[in-house]
Amino acid sequence: MTEPKTFQTHLRQASIGILERMPEELRAETYVLAFNIWRIDADDRRPFVDIGCNTESRYEEEARKDGADPQEVRWNYAFWLLEGFDRLGNVPEDPAGGVLYEEEARRLGFWHDGEFDLDRLLDDELAAKADLLQLHFHDAVIDLGRHLHASGAVERIFGRPLPVVVFDMDQPGWEEEATRAANPPELIGDFLAWCG
Repeated sequence: MTEPKTFQTHLRQASIGILERMPEELRAETYVLAFNIWRIDADDRRPFVDIGCNTESRYEEEARKDGADPQEVRWNYAFWLLEGFDRLGNVPEDPAGGVLYEEEARRLGFWHDGEFDLDRLLDDELAAKADLLQLHFHDAVIDLGRHLHASGAVERIFGRPLPVVVFDMDQPGWEEEATRAANPPELIGDFLAWCG
């Protein structure tokens, strides 16, 4: 029996395809996977996650720069490869994901129609729906990290377990909580030591 197609199953299946398509030379030197959450034009109805990584060679390049703190360079996503990765969510690059995401948000009662305008979020009902959309997408991405570990996909594709650092550019500091929730504890000790 196949699992019904939900936004979550779409994220799980599509992300495995993204990781499998990464070039072997990139996979060989990856030490961390990066799940970077963004929104198109700051609209919580248009969230997406970039599924990327950072590599030992990128780390070494950044760590050699004058004044570089090796732990900061290794674990702070500001020093990582952040461009050119596949996107999943309610974005044009993921039409199936966009449809599933909107259907699910409508079914849950989180969706709101109309042009996006930050001033509209002053309305309590719209602000609450925007918050729920954000929490829902955060939960989906954290679940994705857990699933990729539990299913063995990360180890199968990369030949070893890797930490998944989850972050949201609009929520600085949230990455510690999100990364704890998305990973087995033994994979994130170095990351948490840097955070602490």
